Amino acid sequence: MSDQKQVTEMDPKESKKNIENIEEEVTEEPSPNQDRLDRIVELIKTNIAEDAIEVAFINELDRDLPCIVIRSPYWVKTAMLLKESELLKLNYLRNVSGIDFETHFEVVYYLLSMSTGNQLDVCIKVKADRENPSIPSITSVWNTANWNEREIYDLLGVQFPGHPNLKRIMMPDDWEGHPLRKDYEPIDPEV
Repeated sequence: MSDQKQVTEMDPKESKKNIENIEEEVTEEPSPNQDRLDRIVELIKTNIAEDAIEVAFINELDRDLPCIVIRSPYWVKTAMLLKESELLKLNYLRNVSGIDFETHFEVVYYLLSMSTGNQLDVCIKVKADRENPSIPSITSVWNTANWNEREIYDLLGVQFPGHPNLKRIMMPDDWEGHPLRKDYEPIDPEV
């Protein structure tokens, strides 16, 4: 007896049917939040500006979370719209984070509606250039952004024009640089 497996030829018609079946299985269902994302995008384009959105997508790895990248000049007006819109009522700023991507910075805002029955949540991202990182403050929209923006300023160096008290919150006032930047070089490498 041979240990080799026997190879059989497949009828080309049968092969085509198998490929079609595999393609049908691979076809993904649209996200359950795609309609929600589309409505938010349309609301922003209609009420703010057609070019206010850089990109919009569904984060499938995070509960199919709708994510929208807003262009910085439109951020404050968009934030007001998201909070005050009867459709959305995103009245709670859950979290704000800063990220250094080496080529640019991003500030990520997680918004939640505490007014709607389904607790609608959305992720908003705003990019800033590396040389002069600046994103308008939204403390006038959500006061909870206050300390988050100060922390991002302190650790990454992102400026927030319009912030009522933009100063260091974690590092001493005389600290040089911003320690979470990827290009940060400490004065004393031992520290």
